Amino acid sequence: MKSRFFFILLLPFLTLSCSQKSNTLSKSEISEGWELLFDGQSLDQWKMYNGGEVTGWIVEDNCLVALGLGGDIGGDIITKKQYDNFEISVDWKAGVGGNSGLMYHVLENKNFNAPYLTGPEYQFIDEKGFSEPLEEWQKTGCDYAMHLPDLSKKKLHPAGKWNNSKIVFDNGHVEHWLNGEKILEFEAWTPDWYERRNSGKWENMPEYGLSPIGHICLQDHGAKFWFKNIKIKPLPKKKKEPVNLFNGKDLTGWKIFGTEKWWVNDGLLICESGPDKEYGYLGTERYYKDFDLSLEFKQEADGNSGVFIRSTIEGTKIAGWQVEVAPKNHDTGGIYESYGRGWLEQIPDEKENILKENDWNTMRIKVVGDEITTWLNGIQMVHLKDAKIGDAVGRIALQIHSGGGIKILWRNLELKEL
Repeated sequence: MKSRFFFILLLPFLTLSCSQKSNTLSKSEISEGWELLFDGQSLDQWKMYNGGEVTGWIVEDNCLVALGLGGDIGGDIITKKQYDNFEISVDWKAGVGGNSGLMYHVLENKNFNAPYLTGPEYQFIDEKGFSEPLEEWQKTGCDYAMHLPDLSKKKLHPAGKWNNSKIVFDNGHVEHWLNGEKILEFEAWTPDWYERRNSGKWENMPEYGLSPIGHICLQDHGAKFWFKNIKIKPLPKKKKEPVNLFNGKDLTGWKIFGTEKWWVNDGLLICESGPDKEYGYLGTERYYKDFDLSLEFKQEADGNSGVFIRSTIEGTKIAGWQVEVAPKNHDTGGIYESYGRGWLEQIPDEKENILKENDWNTMRIKVVGDEITTWLNGIQMVHLKDAKIGDAVGRIALQIHSGGGIKILWRNLELKEL
């Protein structure tokens, strides 16, 4: 009787609902800078990816619930805010056969129809109940299709039971935690990281994992999933030393888009129209948000080119903003949007003579938040504030314009992240 009575007393504690002290912050968490991403009552901090008001998700018993209506494309939700460096913690529970995940640094862009095309993912999945065999890189705790967890430290609770997962992203240092144990640790954007990224699942997805900032995403991959206690603590951005984007020897750190010519000779980066006479781009492997960039260029033949900022590229289709590099009387230093709005800011006519023909010119581009300022040979050309630019992040890219006959030399591409 005693043991039975003890069990009856314990029963209410074993069957507590999600609402027991869920979705709140302690005084110490508040003082440490933690923020709730879900208060147990509303979806005010979330939106559909590339959409608006949340559908296919509900709040039930103080839990955020994915109804399983999504798939490979569609159904995922993202935070309205963007985050760069952070620590995030979430409690989650899989339905039988459930498949989900938490992504970060996700970009919204008309070129991307799903969050996984840009955002790394901490995988959540019912490993025992999933309907198909799983590769190791598809299992819970993985940096999906990139890095595997330490199985000796991995303690996964089955479908219907709560798990806690935590991600730390600290200026490129990444940690995955599961139920109180650190199961995975790696560095983003190292040579090893790029080797993994440029092979396997991601080799034909050139924008995956590059952004240093973006939305947090929860995935609905066609099965019911429960979430609670979703909280995030922003971490400080570390000061970085200036770097030279071009090493004077080869194209390390850059990626060629298109069939036009890019090569290095005598310490100079050279671009020239090829036989196709189409658009061509040389983009940084890395994405950049806020920076101060200076570079030198010399137009040897038809200098119709430019320096793109916060841009994404698909084939030779670029989405972003161009600081113009062009022959005299064609607005070198002005700002052009490659899709939609065209010219945002052209230079005053009296500044056209600042460009030195057949000689070296110095361009400086400073981008902070929604403001961009350009200088040519030490003279300010334009200053622009634009909310659309402020929301973006992406590659720095040099352009060869279509039409043929273009040849430009570049050197001293020095960048300081801000």
